[in-house]
Parts: sequence; C-alpha cells; structure tokens
Amino acid sequence: MTSTARLPLSKLPHWAQWLVLVGLSLVLIILLRLARLPAALLLGSMIAGILVESGGGKVRVPSLPYAFAQAVIGCLVARMITADIVSDFLRRWPLLMGVVLAVILASSLLGFVMSQWKILPDTTAIWGLLPGAASVMMLMAGDFGADIRLVAFMQYLRVVFVAGAASLVARFWVHLPAGTLTPQTIWFPPIHWAAFGETLALVLLGVFLGPRLKIPAGTLLFPMIVGAALHASGMMQVELPPWFLAVNYALLGWSIGLRFTRPILARAAHALPQVVISILMLMGFCGLLSWLLAATLGIDPLTAYLATSPGGMDSIAIIAASSKVDMPFVMALQAVRLLLILAVGPPLSRWMAKRVKA
Repeated sequence: MTSTARLPLSKLPHWAQWLVLVGLSLVLIILLRLARLPAALLLGSMIAGILVESGGGKVRVPSLPYAFAQAVIGCLVARMITADIVSDFLRRWPLLMGVVLAVILASSLLGFVMSQWKILPDTTAIWGLLPGAASVMMLMAGDFGADIRLVAFMQYLRVVFVAGAASLVARFWVHLPAGTLTPQTIWFPPIHWAAFGETLALVLLGVFLGPRLKIPAGTLLFPMIVGAALHASGMMQVELPPWFLAVNYALLGWSIGLRFTRPILARAAHALPQVVISILMLMGFCGLLSWLLAATLGIDPLTAYLATSPGGMDSIAIIAASSKVDMPFVMALQAVRLLLILAVGPPLSRWMAKRVKA
C-alpha cells in the first residue's frame, strides 16, 4: 500500500473529494473575507487545493474549464486596460520599460547564480524564477535539462507568495479605511445580456483560438488584447457579473493549488529553504523598486507595490480590482512586463541556460 493510499482523502470517492474541496474553499473564503483580505476567492480556493492535494485528494480541474477561467481573466484585464492605460504608458514608457527590464534581469541573474552554485539541478532555477507564464516556462524548461516538477513548484509557489503578500500589503501596510478593500458585493446585479453574450463569445474564442495561434499564453492573451482594443475604443462593453467571476476565480485557484502534488512537494523539500529565499529575494527586489517609485515619483505605495509584484498578472489584477489603487498604472506595468517577458524572457533564459550548461 502506498503512502498516498493511507491518506484520509484517498479513501473517499471522487465526488466526495470534490465536496471536501468546495466546502473547504467556502470556509477559507469566508475567513479571508472576514479578515478583509482582497482576492479572498482566489486565495481561499488556492489554499484549499493545496490542502486537498496534500491530504491525498486526486481531483483535478479539467483542462477546458481551466482554459475558460484563463480566458475570463483575460477579459477582466481587458476591461481594465482602457484608453487611460494606453495614454499612461505613452506618457511614462521609459519608466515602465526600465522597471520591467530590471525585474526580468534580476530574476534571470538570480536564477543563473543559483544554477552556478548548484543549489538546484541544471537550469531549474533560471526557469523557475522567471516571472512569466508558468505553463510556458515549464514546457520550455524540459528542453534544457531542467526538472519540470521543480520548475512547476517554484513557479506556483511564487504565485502563492506574491498573491498572499500583495493581499497582506493591501490590507495591513497601507492603512485604508475599513471596508475599502472588501466593499459589499452585490453578487447578482442586473446584467446587460447583449454585452455578456459578447464577452462569452470572446472567452470562447480565446479558449479555442488561443492555443491554435501558437503564441505563449494565447488563451489569456487573445481575449486580453482583442478585448482591450474593443473596450478601449468603445466598440464593446466587457460584462463580467460578480457570480461569474467568483466561479472562475475558484477554478483558477483550484488549478494552481492542486498542482502541488505530493511527489513535487517531496522532491522539492530538500531545496525548499533555497527556493523560498530566492523567491523572497526577488520579491524584495521588486519591493525596493516599488519603494523607489513611491519615494521619487509620489506614486502611492500600494499602487507601486502591486505594479512591480513579480507575477502573476491575473492574481494581481484580482487584488488590484478590489483595492483603492491607480489601476491604469498597475495594469500598464503588469501588461507591459507580461508581453515583454513572453517576447524577450525565453531567449534570455535560453542564452543563460546555455552558459550554465557550458
């Protein structure tokens, strides 16, 4: 009998494991909302997924609902990228590009040093620390001898750390008035059905066309780019009811949390201190950038912190949407970094990986 078979959840049927996951998620979400933490739906579902997987659960979010949730987040970002963001980027593009390049270079250099010191095998640290699309980084990592499971562990652990830290910063570091971060949510407001239908059509196009466009993170980027262009020009209204977003937040959180399988956790246990230190160092570097932005340009601290946080864009978008920040600046910097990482990050990491191999 394997160790997994002896775990409590492994004895339950599949449907019962789903009930445990949903019930645990609801409890955690309620607790996080009572603590007035933003992104409670995402974080609660993510933590529940980790606990269920660690307890022997074998449930998985199917690939199609996960892709649907990614496309919905793309539409969420598209709704935020308005004409104000475009003008904000054009007005501050040297600053935005400088911050983005600093984060990419810092993550690559930190990964290179960890690989040179043999803290992690081969080029695992380089691919694990690059703040890009996690699934793309994992697939590319295998071509250079990196341990894909450790890359997955680093990528998704960083997502958990960044999302948790951003939520805590939003709640405790920046002393916003009570209720600012978690306003009363009207879960079932009146729906503009024509706009909702257009949004669903864009989501479905992202699900089916995104992967076929042969671009990294196409499921997220296609509805984000197309939706942003249509929304900013006034040709389309992106309609995302709160209940609809809640379901997709849960799917996204479960998808991330349930990836923390016991083999990945066991294999990463011996390198956990170094992995955590590397993630904290990258977060610290981004925190320093945010402090410089706040100190020199007068940008409020929470806006600067969320704008420079090292991934992922979807979780930061959720947190920013529930916080009182300069949304155009946050999303402009996050969007530019995501696009630049997809264009420049992989070639840069491949070049550094070759240096490690040599």
